[in-house]
Amino acid sequence: MTFKKIQFSDSNAQKIYENYLKQIESATKVLSKEDRNDILAEISSHIYESLIARSNETSELVSLIDTLERLGVPNEVLKPLIAEKKLLQATKTFNPIHVFKALILNLSNGLIYTVFFFLYIFLFSFLALIFGKLLFPKNTGLFYQDGKLVNYGILENGPEMQQYEILGYWLIPFNFVLMIIFYLIITFLLKLKRTISYKLSKK
Repeated sequence: MTFKKIQFSDSNAQKIYENYLKQIESATKVLSKEDRNDILAEISSHIYESLIARSNETSELVSLIDTLERLGVPNEVLKPLIAEKKLLQATKTFNPIHVFKALILNLSNGLIYTVFFFLYIFLFSFLALIFGKLLFPKNTGLFYQDGKLVNYGILENGPEMQQYEILGYWLIPFNFVLMIIFYLIITFLLKLKRTISYKLSKK
């Protein structure tokens, strides 16, 4: 959808309209330029249609103020739409930054996104273990003793447990592979969740 600003004959109406557009731009700054323009075009189109429908009833300024009041404050009313579009961008790009932002924006949209958020935090624990192995090599590892997993992480008495550490520096590539697998699974599940929600909304 192409965005084109509405031109008002009343200068005060123009200022109020421009200010509302700035609020939309500010509220949607986390989205891609294309998504921001789509939202601007959609809302501007709605304002224009409302003004045309009421053009014979009242002044341009009064119609605009009434329309904007019904639309609401962009920062509040656009939250669900922004969260949805960010999630779509995340599942298309597989960009971890977009995925993380999408999960933050969707935290208030249901328990499932909270679960996804903690899964994502868990993913970063693998990265933390890589740094742990580089900084504290004797305390970090996969410790296996008497047929049981003692710990996979950082141990305070790691130096004493070195005889039971079985990965050594292989822990770094091992964790790296786990991060990739975990990330792909989370992103796939997010995409699946979004597809199911979309199909249910169409019924």
